Amino acid sequence: MNSKGACVIIGAGDDTGGAIGKAFALEGYTACLSRRPRHADALTALADRIEAAGGDAIALPIDAREEDAMVGLFDQVEAEVGPIEVAIFNIGANVNFSITDTTARVYRKVWEMACFSGFLMGREATKHMAKRNRGTIIFTGATASVRGGVGYSAFAGAKHGLRALAQSMARELGPNNIHVAHVLIDGAIDSSFIRETLPNVDQAREEGEILSPDDIAQNYVWLHNQPRSAWTHELDLRPWKENW
Repeated sequence: MNSKGACVIIGAGDDTGGAIGKAFALEGYTACLSRRPRHADALTALADRIEAAGGDAIALPIDAREEDAMVGLFDQVEAEVGPIEVAIFNIGANVNFSITDTTARVYRKVWEMACFSGFLMGREATKHMAKRNRGTIIFTGATASVRGGVGYSAFAGAKHGLRALAQSMARELGPNNIHVAHVLIDGAIDSSFIRETLPNVDQAREEGEILSPDDIAQNYVWLHNQPRSAWTHELDLRPWKENW
């Protein structure tokens, strides 16, 4: 069992989620990494990279939309890894369709991925943290959390819902010494998608025009380490040149 306990990351992709997992692992937590089972090989490779860097990590692929799977994941971590000190929800589900092209299936799926599964994670994390009266729960938001854009009806609806969930949980759980935070990521992240689509990505990275996953991750660690007398609930992160 790791001396500092477990950090569960739901939506541990190769970029932001992976950087968050690595940052907490290097702080002494076991990074419990989860994403959909079809990405199991990539998840295992991520865990291996974190281990090679000197941290503790375990790959736990599940479909976060499935209630039984989420319940089982948190029970397994508590039983086999250690007390869950940090839980992070990092599923994106960013899609763009005109309102007339947004099918009921698309809208429902985006809501399930980016909002409903966040509720499941928050509920299950709370069940375990409340027993000890401590813990940190962080939800990753986006520009769409506060502003609906053209073509983003499904994404904005889900992210608005996730933000409301975070606010409600923060008010309810603060007296139990459980810190709930919502991080608004406003801008392009240095990810595989951006590297494939953005021209001059190397120059943009060098000049700080896109968000670094490692820099984002350090802010999550900072939120967890905040003293209770000065908790941040909502933190917005954006490159210096982003319009807002």
